[in-house]
Amino acid sequence: MLTTIPRGTKDILPGAVEDWLYLEGKIRDICRLYQFKEIRTPMFEHTELFLRGIGETTDVVEKEMYTFTDRGNRSITLRPENTASVVRAYLQNKLYGDGNVQKLFYIGSMFRYDKPQAGRYREFHQFGVEAIGEQDALIDAEVIAFAAHFLKSLGLKDVALKLNSVGCPTCRTAYRKRLQDFFRPKLEQLCDDCRSRFERNPLRILDCKNEKCQAASEGAPEIVDYLCDDCRTHFEKLQQYLKVAGVDFSLDARLVRGLDYYTKTAFEFKYEPLGAQSAILGGGRYDGLIEECGGKPTPAIGFATGLERVLLALEKQNLLPQKQESCDISLIALGEAARSYCFDMLNKLRQKGLCARMSYGDKSMRAQIKQADKSSSRLAVIIGDDELAKQIAIVRNMSDSEQKEVPLASLLEELSADK
Repeated sequence: MLTTIPRGTKDILPGAVEDWLYLEGKIRDICRLYQFKEIRTPMFEHTELFLRGIGETTDVVEKEMYTFTDRGNRSITLRPENTASVVRAYLQNKLYGDGNVQKLFYIGSMFRYDKPQAGRYREFHQFGVEAIGEQDALIDAEVIAFAAHFLKSLGLKDVALKLNSVGCPTCRTAYRKRLQDFFRPKLEQLCDDCRSRFERNPLRILDCKNEKCQAASEGAPEIVDYLCDDCRTHFEKLQQYLKVAGVDFSLDARLVRGLDYYTKTAFEFKYEPLGAQSAILGGGRYDGLIEECGGKPTPAIGFATGLERVLLALEKQNLLPQKQESCDISLIALGEAARSYCFDMLNKLRQKGLCARMSYGDKSMRAQIKQADKSSSRLAVIIGDDELAKQIAIVRNMSDSEQKEVPLASLLEELSADK
């Protein structure tokens, strides 16, 4: 139907847009503090980027991507996440040229064919950051502290940070075998997806939200027990730095995240009142992704948060600012000559930086005053044929109804001075 939008999408209407602008303003403020610069990538990319970047065994690639063939017979995909796109932009535009860590952030729409529910849409919006070019655990701690600072700046309470290390290809080999040995006798208890993951990527079984799979994974070996020396040292340093920064966290051995490119650090901030969508921000290190996309081995770490979920959390805690929509001046025109004069004045006031309005159509003074009040105008300027003849305007203070006469010759100057 022409009057309905596709399932899993949402109109953001006046009244709600202001909440989004507030949140985006907070994002840009904190990115400035941490010296992250904004990057904007296309909403669609060559499908191969996401197949290689995200991983073919992930739910995102297997089930959720919006993929189509364009008129040039190329496979194109609407971006389901933005890290792979940022990596592609980093390589294509040679952002590595100056040798410094590239600290980037983005805000934009992502697309996944998922089951719509509260806080989850098929078109959703993410804010994310990427710090590319540094392997020191200190940058991990800085990015996580950044995320904690961002959530705290919004006033959010009862948000818990979960932390884990998913190791590297070296130490995951032994862990993968041990995990398969654990799950092999339990294959019949697993869902179809996890039985498929058993050979390809058994770590993803730990990430499954199916209750039977969660029960079957109780007592599974923990990857922290299989970390190589490098990964273990990195993880210990990260925890030390977070303690220095005063960032509270708890270890979660089941946290593996949903994308194949993660290495070493994995983390999530959870707000349990959101239920199934309790993870409002998450990320980790992806040291192999840039090489997988055709670049030189380059360490990197980042996170992303769904703005819909953050807004839900803010709403639950009554943290969204009160909307104060107001207009500086309403021009009340009575008669055609007055309408022409007021329209000229309307444009001059706007050029002076004042929010000004006037009514359309031939409305009575009472109706126009009512509209001025509804728009929360600070002043009403009344001009009719009598006022034009006397070369004055009546300026009414809408809060107390006090009014005065102002000569038309000085009206613009006086209204501009009263900003």
